Formats: sequence, structure tokens, C-alpha cells
Amino acid sequence: GNTLLDEIIELMETAEQGRAKYVRLADRAASIYAPLVHFLGAATFLGWFLFSAVGWEVSLINAIAVLIITCPCALGLAVPVVQVVASSRLFKSGILVKSADGLERLAEIDTVIFDKTGTLTLGQPELANADDENVTPFTLELAAKLAKTSSHPLCRALIVACHDRDIPTIATDSEIHEEPGMGLKATINNITVKLGNREWCGINQNYLPNNRYSELWLKAEGAKPVLFCFKDRMREDSLDVVHWFLRRQLKVILLSGDRKDVVEEAAEELGLSRYKYECKPQEKIEIIERIKESGDKVLMIGDGINDAPALSAAYISISPSTAAEVSQNAADFIFQSQKLDSVVRAYQVSLKSRQLVFINFALAAIYNLVAVPFAAAGLLTPLIAAIAMSLSSVVVTANALRLNFQKLYRSHEG
Repeated sequence: GNTLLDEIIELMETAEQGRAKYVRLADRAASIYAPLVHFLGAATFLGWFLFSAVGWEVSLINAIAVLIITCPCALGLAVPVVQVVASSRLFKSGILVKSADGLERLAEIDTVIFDKTGTLTLGQPELANADDENVTPFTLELAAKLAKTSSHPLCRALIVACHDRDIPTIATDSEIHEEPGMGLKATINNITVKLGNREWCGINQNYLPNNRYSELWLKAEGAKPVLFCFKDRMREDSLDVVHWFLRRQLKVILLSGDRKDVVEEAAEELGLSRYKYECKPQEKIEIIERIKESGDKVLMIGDGINDAPALSAAYISISPSTAAEVSQNAADFIFQSQKLDSVVRAYQVSLKSRQLVFINFALAAIYNLVAVPFAAAGLLTPLIAAIAMSLSSVVVTANALRLNFQKLYRSHEG
């Protein structure tokens, strides 16, 4: 009950969304709408029957016309039809909408937080110091015994490096302890072996201070520590996407568990002044909570298992399809592309969806304000009322379909 997995599950359950806010608003309006419609129908019948000489048949026909023309189809369709069109448009762009009210919340953000490895970068680091004298087949095989059990991008890169050199990658039979954001530990042949960051392996923080690579350290009890350096590439459109959000006056922050040198270099490359390095999972949550307390609404974009609690803590969250399964479960959106421009397209669709929902509400309201007086005045027959009611549904549906013609952002298009 106290494991990281249990905490992540609890956060995800808390983050489970009910029906969309706009759907609830439409339902609330419909609940008021129904008795109001019946009242208008009854008032129309009594008004014609008591204050005119047309008889009860005409009075009833006019009342029926009011009931038909006030059918809340347009109001009922105002939100769902937009959601269906928006979800379909995003799905065609390789973006899966998981949360019922994800589009609504995404349209309200004012702060964007990026993880680095696997999010701004491809998450496909390569071993960069294979020629170092300490990086031997023996040390690689020993490191692989621990790395085999982890889904961390650096551990996966280490396994790939072993495969490229025909070095066995068999997980140890010993129990492996994983400390989130730190590393792995196991006892192999009565020797404690650690694989992880400098702090986890007890390495002097001033050792190799200018190393600009991502690091994994291997520390076997009684042996000299071994450094594995990895170089990861930025997604080709990371700079464009970050600047797109900055140009629209959104706050953009980089939070990474990586070392200071590596994160500072990435922030400089992306033109970001707000960043934090060596962030543990709980620190990311604390930062997000502080931002939320100030009234800002946070979009979190991350991929690692360590990002899952932060994804749940954020107001809205997005993960790539290459993310750890627990992070995908925590996220509100999943994007398939190797490019980061999917995040921008999801944001654009959310803004347009919100606009179309409000327009649909307005169309439904205008329709009733115009049509009901005509029906109550006896100027519309039930047949004409039925046609008008159907047309109102067609109008809100056609308005929602406009989303299919919106031009969405593509990398290098600005």
C-alpha cells in the first residue's frame, strides 16, 4: 500500500474525469428546459382557448407546434457533436483523447511544463563513451543485469549498446530495488551493485563537472565507479513548438531529473529561462501544486514512469505513445508522432472546440427566442415547426463540422 505504484494508482483514480463540464451545463439547461417547454405549451393552449374564438382544436394545434419547435435537440447536440468532430480530427492527426473533459481543460491552460528526456528529446539516447577504458564488456554486462528490469530511456540505451556489441543482457536473479528518480540496486554474488545517478552511487558531485552528457553510473562495492555517457537528440521541432507557445504568451517551464549541465544546455538551446534540474518525482508535483495555487492552469507533457504522478497532478496532461504505460494511463491525451507539433494541434483543436460549443449554445438560444413566439402566435403549423426544429439540429451540426476545415499547425510553418 505504500509503494510508488500504489501512489500512482491513487493519483490516477483521483484524476478520473466524469462527464464534460459543457455536457453537464447542457444537461442542467435541459432539465430547466423541459418544464419550461410544457409550461409554454399549456400557456399557448389556454391563451388561445380562453381568449379567442378558434376552439379547442386550433388551440391544441398551436400548443403542439410550440412543443415541437421547442424540442431541445439543438441544445442537446451543441456539445456532443463538437466533441465527436474534435476527437475524430485529433485521431486522424495521431492524437488520442482519453479524458471526457480533456478538450475543455486544455483550452484553459496558461502554463506549459515539459519533461526533457523522451519528451523534448526523442528518448533514444546512444552510448557516447564506449571507447573509455572503464567501459568494458564486463562492466557493460554487469550494468545490463540491473538495466534489463527498467524502462528508463538510459537503461534501454545501455541494453541496445550491449546488443550492438553482442554482450549478454540477462537480468539478475537477485531482487532489484528501484528508487524513482535515482537508480537501481541489487546484491549480486554477495556484492552490492548500484546503477543510477551520481547521488545514488555516492559519486563526488564535483567529479567531471563539465560533462554535458546524460549519465549512468555503475558502482559495485569495492570497485572503481564506471561512468556511462549518453547523448540524446532533440525532437526536430522542439524549438519551434516551445517558441510557438512562448509567442502566445504562455509560460513554458522545463522540469527534468537530469543533471544541471545537461538541462542548462537544453534550456539554452530552446531559449527557455525557466527550468529546474535534478527534479525528483515529488519535486515536480510540488512545483505543479505551487503553480496551481497561484491560479495558473498547467499542461504537463512527460513520458517516464517518474512523470506519472506529475501528469496526474497537472490540470491537463499529454504523453507520447512511447511513454511508460503508467504515464500513458495517467495522461489525458496520447500522441503517436515522433514530432512534438501534435501538442500544438491538440491545443488548437481545444480552443476551436470551445469556440464552437459557445456558438452552438448561442444558435440554440437564438433559434428558440425567434421560433417560440411565432409558434405561440399561431403562425406556424406543427409540420413547419418540425421542419424548423430539424433545421436547428442541422445548423449546430454543420457549425461543428467547421472544425474539419481548420488549418492546424505543422512544424516549420510557424
